[in-house]
Amino acid sequence: MKTMIQMLQDLTPLNRAVCSLGYDQSVSYLCNELPFHVIAVPSSYEHNGWVIPPSWDVVEAKIFKQGVMVYDGTSHPLGVIALSNSFSGTVGLDELLRHVHYDHRYEDSIPFHYRQQFRSWSRDWGFCMPKSVYDRLTPGDYEVIIRTVESPGVMKILEYKHQGSLDLTIVLAGSLDHAGVANDGLAGCVVGMEVMRRLQGRKTKFTYSLVLSPGILGSEIYLAWLNKQDRQRILEGIFLEMLGSDTPLAVQESRRSMVSVSHALKSSLDQLGLAYRTGPFESIIVNDEYVWENYGIPMLSFSRFPYPQYHSSLDSAEIMKDTSLNEAVDALIGAVDRLEASPMIMRKFEGNICLSNPKYDLYVDYGQIALGDKLTDGRRRMRTLMDLIPALERPVSVKALADHVGIPENEANEYLLRWEAKGLIDLL
Repeated sequence: MKTMIQMLQDLTPLNRAVCSLGYDQSVSYLCNELPFHVIAVPSSYEHNGWVIPPSWDVVEAKIFKQGVMVYDGTSHPLGVIALSNSFSGTVGLDELLRHVHYDHRYEDSIPFHYRQQFRSWSRDWGFCMPKSVYDRLTPGDYEVIIRTVESPGVMKILEYKHQGSLDLTIVLAGSLDHAGVANDGLAGCVVGMEVMRRLQGRKTKFTYSLVLSPGILGSEIYLAWLNKQDRQRILEGIFLEMLGSDTPLAVQESRRSMVSVSHALKSSLDQLGLAYRTGPFESIIVNDEYVWENYGIPMLSFSRFPYPQYHSSLDSAEIMKDTSLNEAVDALIGAVDRLEASPMIMRKFEGNICLSNPKYDLYVDYGQIALGDKLTDGRRRMRTLMDLIPALERPVSVKALADHVGIPENEANEYLLRWEAKGLIDLL
């Protein structure tokens, strides 16, 4: 069984384009570490305009001037732009520079040029190189050779489930593509795998699922392929990204309020004494979270973004920190512990119940100021809790609801037990 650091060291050097030999090698490798179910979607598949690209690999990619090689694009997986066309010919400097990209932040890093993976119908040839190499290109003729191989292929999505007593599922998700980099995507994948390893043999209330796929495209296709009933079983999720760098942790919220995993994860981080910042949806990072959210599934982001090496060849296994990875795993296991401990509220009625009716006797009367009643903050908060229960559109943990209202969890639970006794809700 490989450690997280070992997996990062082994997989980072591979050219993990969406459909490629390097991606397939990564899938085989990870299936030896955890018994994933592999969902294989053919490259001819299209959904909502998203097109799975063909299988693509680089065989040769060189630039020569006067017979001397000035750049070898195969020296790093980012050296050739993703899904580059093949090309062979002699070009002048101006034409060459139209096909060459460099990292505008650093002298010696290679940038990640990824856009063609999402636009396989409109592609060009090109290189990515360090600025230090770019700056040495001088006027004259250059011989360019880019030789790629393409064929019909499949996009592979990895899914692993830890079955609980309930089918209600908490998803952990990560991006397995991003050729040649460690933190961006891959670090979140290995953190998710370690969480699943630690859950093995444990009896849980919820089902926990780990989904690893190519960024954006994989999440969209995965959710589209699930039938409606399977999607409805997914309660909430956490997208794991960039968790191996020595940078501060960040919890980005869902678009929706009262998300159980948010309260559980932040409570776990607080208990562990781990510093983190938090912010509303899309205020820290924009990644696959929005795909899940648009299918009605609340999705947090748990990351260490930003970090200096983002989208560059400097994002290597060497910058990964075992301490950072394990802190993320511990926080997620702590979140699981809290999700398992706090009952989940399942509403069993529609509309509005007359809670003052003696057969229910659940009404919280916080008084009338015009009649001289003294209003208290505690009763106002309990009234807010009462009013929220009929509005619950999906199961929510008692902790999430209590934190949202601002009352202790035990007080909320005592009140909710009365609702359960009247047959209005289930506390799972």
